Amino acid sequence: MREIAVFGGSSHPALTAEICAHLAVPQRPVLLKRFANDCLEVQLQSNCRERDVFIIQSLVRPVQENLVELLLMADAARGASAARVNAVIPHYAYARSDKKDAPRISIGGRLVADLLVTAGVDRVLTLNLHSPQVHGFFSVPVDHLHALRELAGHFRQRDLSNAVVVSPDLGYAKSAAAFARRLGLPVAAGAKERVSDSEVHITAIIGDVAGHDVIILDDEISRGTTVFELLDRLHEEGARSVAVACTHGLFADNALDKLAASDVTEIVCTNTAPLEAEHPKLTVLSVAPALAEAIRRIHDGESVSSLFDH
Repeated sequence: MREIAVFGGSSHPALTAEICAHLAVPQRPVLLKRFANDCLEVQLQSNCRERDVFIIQSLVRPVQENLVELLLMADAARGASAARVNAVIPHYAYARSDKKDAPRISIGGRLVADLLVTAGVDRVLTLNLHSPQVHGFFSVPVDHLHALRELAGHFRQRDLSNAVVVSPDLGYAKSAAAFARRLGLPVAAGAKERVSDSEVHITAIIGDVAGHDVIILDDEISRGTTVFELLDRLHEEGARSVAVACTHGLFADNALDKLAASDVTEIVCTNTAPLEAEHPKLTVLSVAPALAEAIRRIHDGESVSSLFDH
């Protein structure tokens, strides 16, 4: 069995350290330099030859810096004769750029996938892509995990006798339904139309939410535009209380403070992105155990999908 070698980028060192702790393997050192002309240089300071190399880098702010760093790390590992280069990307930032919905725009999700493969990535491990078709942008194997198990485990500790799961739109209704099945709850969805990155319209709620304790489930919260619009519709429909859950808690433009200031009872996310802010309403669940187990299974040639079927 090839030796495993885990390197972490600079985007989320706490998550990398936690993953290594669960794997009981050392985190290999990385030297990152910035030249006077603003170019980056990455040196992997541990032997990669014939190793199964895992590079952990979440594509969070500053996204472009972290992306280039990941590409350089993959290229360095390939040039150092790694047996296999695995990119572990807890948050794949360009997943929302998955279609050409306006003239003369780039499909960024596919472009970034091509860049990763060109840089030498042989396999990708990621969590909750914005849409399933992004998986198909890659010409190398992709292990596409979700955090429904972690999120459901958290809400099982609550009184769910009057609860209902609500997806912000029909596009995420399938995942919301899978989450609801884990909790034995009904599911509803918003009828959403996106006007721009900062404007959405939800014209109706499909399903019964009146008098219920609502759990909003989404893949990510950035500005929170969709969530705030959905909250207005839920109040109009007579929801008794609302909790918000997502995998990727990005919380741009003070979205966390704004959301916490609303009448939501709880905000739950995972640690795919580093969170500096804290709030009594915020609960952060760790995906490090799941990612570590997936890495172990990939390294040992075991099934990864079966780990997340239950």
